[in-house]
Amino acid sequence: MTEPVLPGFTPWPADLAQRYRSQNLWAGATFGDVLAARAAAAPDRIAVLDTDNRWTYAELHHRSRSLATGLARLEIKQGDRVLVQLPNRAEFVEVIFALFELGALPVFCLPAHRAAELVPIARAAAATAMITSATHQRFDYAALAESVRAEVPSLREILLVLDEGQKAPDGANDIAEFRDEPTDLTGPKSGDVAFLQLSGGSTGIPKLIARTHDDYLYSVRRSAEICELDSDTVYLATLPVAHNFPMSSPGILGALWVGGAVAMTPDPTPATAFPLIEQFGVTITGLVPPLARLWTERAEAGRTSDLSSLRVLQVGGARCQDELARRIGPALGVTLQQVFGMAEGLVCYTRLDDPIDVVVSTQGRPMSEFDQIAVVDDNGAEVAPGAQGNLITQGPYTIRGYYDNPEADARSFTADGWYRTGDIVSVRPDGNLVVAGRAGDWVNRGGEKVSAEELEAHLLEHPDVRDAVIVGTPDPILGQRICAFVQPADPAQRPTLTAVRKFVRERGVAAWKMPDAVVVVDQFPETGVGKTSRKELRKLLADGAHGN
Repeated sequence: MTEPVLPGFTPWPADLAQRYRSQNLWAGATFGDVLAARAAAAPDRIAVLDTDNRWTYAELHHRSRSLATGLARLEIKQGDRVLVQLPNRAEFVEVIFALFELGALPVFCLPAHRAAELVPIARAAAATAMITSATHQRFDYAALAESVRAEVPSLREILLVLDEGQKAPDGANDIAEFRDEPTDLTGPKSGDVAFLQLSGGSTGIPKLIARTHDDYLYSVRRSAEICELDSDTVYLATLPVAHNFPMSSPGILGALWVGGAVAMTPDPTPATAFPLIEQFGVTITGLVPPLARLWTERAEAGRTSDLSSLRVLQVGGARCQDELARRIGPALGVTLQQVFGMAEGLVCYTRLDDPIDVVVSTQGRPMSEFDQIAVVDDNGAEVAPGAQGNLITQGPYTIRGYYDNPEADARSFTADGWYRTGDIVSVRPDGNLVVAGRAGDWVNRGGEKVSAEELEAHLLEHPDVRDAVIVGTPDPILGQRICAFVQPADPAQRPTLTAVRKFVRERGVAAWKMPDAVVVVDQFPETGVGKTSRKELRKLLADGAHGN
């Protein structure tokens, strides 16, 4: 079997690819094959549901094939890159499976992205089309798409998912007009690239991640096994569904892999999500830590919705502090599962039967016995067992290079193909990882490196602190100073620098780890997927935000 031909794609070495196939890790199926098999086996089982739609596997399969045929009429062809920017709604699943059927490549964009992000993404991907909503939450996505097309010569077509009563503006197409009678199309092979994802924290030229049907389906399959999904699973897509975590860990694709149901919530707040958990009988969902805190606090304050169907709550995307991890299970009546991974590949899980100390204090262990990890120092030498260092990895679902970005490859991959994750971790004797933070999240104060995660954990024990984030701010003498952004537990009791330093000192923390400033804020800025944005906090400091 030949490797996929896509200019700019970095394939696995031929011997590794052959090994993964011979060991049945890469099973030779495409996403279209999976949906067809599920529709044949259980056509009347519910596949996708949201507040407006409830589609069976047979209906989803028909809709995706119908749309694929219509997109071919628009001369969108195999290998074309198509920006997909849709909120959490059933049509997202229909659209991506239509593109999978056709062999065109979705380029997954978040609803929070604007022209500043989308134009470079579209240029880097040489996108030929864009599929988006007309409007969502009072924002005009049709106008945004038109502004992107004006800047990207390759972008020919704009297709809009319209709500009832909406019409497509001039120059854009109503996607419903391209649901043709399905015809057989020459689709992709399992070794072909299936889609392009975005790497977290991309700067400059976007780092696009090319994933094949073979490697990503292995990740989906193994995730579904670890998370114990079955045909009774109802997975709620709470985070933006284009993100790797809610897509595949085990996410919507894991639920579809086992013949379960995918449910969508239009926003992740408890006020919206809790009633949908009851209505849809949701069994598993995933959150980032700020949302997990919000859900936990809402549950601790009392709730009106019945959440008894919810068995597993995953937390990932960033380190979940131990104090929050201990509260989640009792508050929500669920099993907590920590998830640590990256769109580039490696995914780690705590197991559902792990002891509570493992679930609370670690970020799990690699999901596959074929994952290879190492913890190395800044010179690439392995550190002593249990010591902190830089995590590098390779394996059957971890990419070997970014899409058409040799400069990023030189920074992020070793000469022999190991991916430098940028995470600082240690590995316990039981194999579970403890994530200390991102390499860029450490503050270098006077030559001493301070872990943001460690100091944040201390601050969260302060009775007047609801949440805390540590960032470094430039200093001409020390190199960096330590700034603590804190949310007060009570708006009337705003923590002061003096009180915070006294509290941390009394916990036995070294003097050079003391915060140099405390900035009290009501909310932290967030990334498009809902994680706290340290970049925006640093910008607040650069723009003149002052601590006490």
